[in-house]
Amino acid sequence: MYGNRLPNHSKMFIPFIMAGDPTPQFTIDLALLLQEAGASVIELGVPYSDPLADGPIIQRSSQRALRGNMNLENAINLAGQMRKKGVKIPIILFTYFNPVLQLGYERFFALTDKNEVDGLLVPDLPFEESEIVRQRCQQNGLKYISLVAPTSNERIKLIANNAEGFLYCVSSLGVTGIRKELSPKVQQFLQDAMKESNIPVAVGFGISSAEQIKELLPHCNGIVIGSAIIELVEKQLSNISTNNDVALHFIQKQVQSMIAPIILER
Repeated sequence: MYGNRLPNHSKMFIPFIMAGDPTPQFTIDLALLLQEAGASVIELGVPYSDPLADGPIIQRSSQRALRGNMNLENAINLAGQMRKKGVKIPIILFTYFNPVLQLGYERFFALTDKNEVDGLLVPDLPFEESEIVRQRCQQNGLKYISLVAPTSNERIKLIANNAEGFLYCVSSLGVTGIRKELSPKVQQFLQDAMKESNIPVAVGFGISSAEQIKELLPHCNGIVIGSAIIELVEKQLSNISTNNDVALHFIQKQVQSMIAPIILER
């Protein structure tokens, strides 16, 4: 399923968006806009009340979505609505582990299959504890996306050898969020990951400008952008409630400018 939908992009743009922020319909509109802008994969965040990996921008986004009664089941169904409206690129669910346990594996995988979800990323599930979930994903046609942080080459190799879809490299330790400067060690980390991985390597956490993308792009296959996109949504909340087209046009222009280095590499 995933392989059939993944565009033939030499350099991937992977945006993170929050399901239901501020409304489900806006999430669909935003996904279509990002696909048109050149997204390779959509990372669809599931709001959670205790998001350990998320910085303040995504925490606020999560709270807005939760106030609109968004949850894991509704987010998966929203992915299905995105499909019906024309989203053709892979959709990966970004969810904490507890909502999956509460929903139950049988219900979870039945819903992801029905709604054409392609992958799963669980930021609070350590690799050593992920075997059962990875096996269930394989049995149900989902790619389990593995996170790897700057660490020893042995651990990078271990995670890379078991990764699917793409290997998600975390540019820096700590929570998500916009960073003015990235660690000088991130390029070496990406080079190490590229050596060990047989699948595309993407990098995320803190990337928010065309300059940062230019700096990282020679050392990886793709860039994940989350907080910077969510911040654009946050800045347009008043327009979203009154003039959706104005909000989408603003976000489109800003995203196109930010990801121009990726598009130029294709």
